[in-house]
Amino acid sequence: MQRREFLKQLAALGAVAGTGGLTVMPRELWAMAPKDKPQSLLAKVQGTNYPQITGEAIQALGGMKKFVNSGEVVVVKPNMAWDRAPELAANAHPLVVRQVVELCLDAGAKKVKVLDHTCHDARKAYKNSGIQDAVAGLKDPRAVVEFVDERRFVELKVEGARALKKWYFYKDILEADRFINIPIAKQHAESRLTMCLKNMMGAIGGWRGRIHVGLHQNIADMNLILRPDLHVLDATRILVRNGPSGGRPEDVEVRNLVFAGTDPVALDACGTILFGLKPGDIGYIIKAHEAGRGEMDLTKIKVLSS
Repeated sequence: MQRREFLKQLAALGAVAGTGGLTVMPRELWAMAPKDKPQSLLAKVQGTNYPQITGEAIQALGGMKKFVNSGEVVVVKPNMAWDRAPELAANAHPLVVRQVVELCLDAGAKKVKVLDHTCHDARKAYKNSGIQDAVAGLKDPRAVVEFVDERRFVELKVEGARALKKWYFYKDILEADRFINIPIAKQHAESRLTMCLKNMMGAIGGWRGRIHVGLHQNIADMNLILRPDLHVLDATRILVRNGPSGGRPEDVEVRNLVFAGTDPVALDACGTILFGLKPGDIGYIIKAHEAGRGEMDLTKIKVLSS
């Protein structure tokens, strides 16, 4: 069963249970959940033209039409959780996000929803990140920036989880035909780094402070349900200190890099190098690898570079 069919069945069960009701997945449905590791083939492109290098990274994987079909509904979840300007590297770069959305539209998407469950006030974070205006600048009614509706979180039991046995997941993501993740590579005060796997925090509801107790295992567990079709890791500039929210220009390093791939563990493993670390230094990378969500051995990851 493909990811989108699996998740849409989860969403349908959530609708039956009703808002606030615990949805217990039938074992036969979980038996059909995608289990194969995503292909550990990544694209890495460097340059100062951020839309161009974003497009080139996706094209190296086969182009957006490999991930988005005509008539599909796509959810794009950038990191836009913080009331910070683009140059402060707390959120995904607006030009990277805009290019991903535009490529989805070019591939024939019926609708592209851009959203994040923010930490700072959503109105300020969406606006000051530059992402809201960047998407609006496409002037295409199919591309919309939406605020998260707290009523649309569905509580699911997470089969196979070691710690996060049940939690609240956003129904629009579960129902979407395609799900694209756009994190930014950053230092993080609690998880040490935040990239693809950690960016799924913006796709869950509930009391997220609770997630920080046993954070690394909880990140791995939430990624058992949250399975984006494509990850675009923004490393055009990275936050090397005072993450995740930053706020000081001196904490930012410009790297002019974009990575893309389907394996979030492999992407995060390669991302550790940007910070002078190794994949084994990050607990959630180890635990997500152990859960079968991807490859962390750098010798087994193929990187297409340009």
